[in-house]
Amino acid sequence: MKLENIIKIVCAVLGLLGIVFLFRIIATGDDEIKMAASMGDFGLISPLISLSMFIFFITVAATIIFSLINLASDTGKLKKAMVFIGFLIIVVGIAYASSSGVETPMKDGQILSASGSKWVGTGIRVFYILASVAVLSMIAFGARNIIKK
Repeated sequence: MKLENIIKIVCAVLGLLGIVFLFRIIATGDDEIKMAASMGDFGLISPLISLSMFIFFITVAATIIFSLINLASDTGKLKKAMVFIGFLIIVVGIAYASSSGVETPMKDGQILSASGSKWVGTGIRVFYILASVAVLSMIAFGARNIIKK
């Protein structure tokens, strides 16, 4: 049996499991699920969440494995990937250095630590830096194409 056929069968089985779990949740109803959850019984929702996490981890693993296989086949691609990973590490380092952390009370009564607050600020700054670079590169390439014509 080919690997492609095995993958199709596994995908079909996982899809059918997801449909069965979803129909169980829909058939039970919101009020009954909320009542069970208030008593600490998450037995109806847990299988769907576990299935979702399993599919997510399989997807991430397959993506990483096949990306590394593709990069290993061509040293030029590997070199470019390492350069861009280095740039990403530099951007994260700059964002981390420019972030400040302050203990912050949250809505549920817990407190976000100073370290957690600093990492949240880092993530926001990384997003802004990368979004700015993307917008500027689109403008630069668009302007270059207009000038060439």
